[in-house]
Amino acid sequence: MDRNYTTQMDAARRGIVTPEMETVAKKEQMPMEELMELMSAGKVVIPANKNHKCLNPEGIGSMLRTKINVNLGVSQDCKDYDIEMQKVLSAINMGAEAIMDLSSHGNTSPFRCKLTQECPAMIGTVPVYDSVIHYQRDLDTLSAQDFIDVVRLHAQEGVDFVTLHCGITRKTIDQIRKHKRKMNIVSRGGSLVFAWMCMTGNENPFYEYYDDILEICREYDVTISLGDACRPGCLADATDVCQIEELVRLGELTKRAWEKDVQVMVEGPGHVPMDQIAANMKVQQTICMGAPFYVLGPLVTDIAPGYDHITSAIGGAIAAMNGAAFLCYVTPAEHLALPNVDDVKQGIIASKIAAHAADIAKGIPGARDIDDKMADARRRLDWDGQWECAIDPETAKAIRADRSPEHDDTCSMCGKFCAVRSMNKALNGEHIDIL
Repeated sequence: MDRNYTTQMDAARRGIVTPEMETVAKKEQMPMEELMELMSAGKVVIPANKNHKCLNPEGIGSMLRTKINVNLGVSQDCKDYDIEMQKVLSAINMGAEAIMDLSSHGNTSPFRCKLTQECPAMIGTVPVYDSVIHYQRDLDTLSAQDFIDVVRLHAQEGVDFVTLHCGITRKTIDQIRKHKRKMNIVSRGGSLVFAWMCMTGNENPFYEYYDDILEICREYDVTISLGDACRPGCLADATDVCQIEELVRLGELTKRAWEKDVQVMVEGPGHVPMDQIAANMKVQQTICMGAPFYVLGPLVTDIAPGYDHITSAIGGAIAAMNGAAFLCYVTPAEHLALPNVDDVKQGIIASKIAAHAADIAKGIPGARDIDDKMADARRRLDWDGQWECAIDPETAKAIRADRSPEHDDTCSMCGKFCAVRSMNKALNGEHIDIL
């Protein structure tokens, strides 16, 4: 089908209903007119590169179901793309809506193309990672045009959204030195841009040549995810001058993208104490005019290596309940290692729980239906019915099978002391046998 529009935002503003909009409206149980109005205003995005032909589109916005992203990719120490593909398939099966390829070793293009040719989830990348790998040259030898050309390469290959650290400038160098953060910059992409500016004396190329990037994104319908280079890497740095000053600039860049009909998400913290999360969400919504907020966690404590999927899920649930639209999963391996297949599963399940809990709290249409079905199955002691509702039925089944009860209508925790069993019998006028 010929496209008579440039981007999903352009189509919405011109009153053109795209196939992607039809899919999203059905998934979200939302009238098309309402969806298009939100898209026109930039409050909902549908990342959908015109070259990603197998995409099963999703909408991202605070008034829609909360979506989750899964980070994958090889590194110098873990180079097996077959394992990464296993993680992709596992993530899709568990309901992840987006995959970000953060590969930082070898020839990354074939894996990226495989994703956009075979994977139905949204695909995201961070082009600055790939720049050094693509050119096989040290960071300080790369030109601004080199970085922009990699953005174009990723767009041509079908990537639906790109994280670009456009919001830090040479002024940020002085801020980081002046304000003495505990963790400085913990964003990998942000640190590379910062280092490049320090070594070359030049302005951030993603900021200086932002208009060129917008033209690329408009041509291929790539959504920009404005990266938060100054996101806090520890609780002590949360909501500080560097974070907020960058957020103000991201708001300005959001407006410039909308003027070109380019869809935008804005990335957020990081490590944030629980009592500051809601305020962070509200500040972002104000400064960035309702553009969808994409958060990493946030992690609510710094002392849980090996369990950061839990610290992230706590923060993610609070963030999504207060306006975040997109949660980047965190695995038990965060801060420690490249996640393995089991780490990926743990991270996805934790993020899915956080997203679902937030959707219930927000009153998203249909969000609580599955919980009500689970309650009915539990009341009936219908174990098969419970597996159908469970977010991870395999694990639930395995736990019950490992500690199977003497009587099938109970579990090994309560046995015949089971409250549900006793109530069912009592209300039916039956004798309740305990011993």
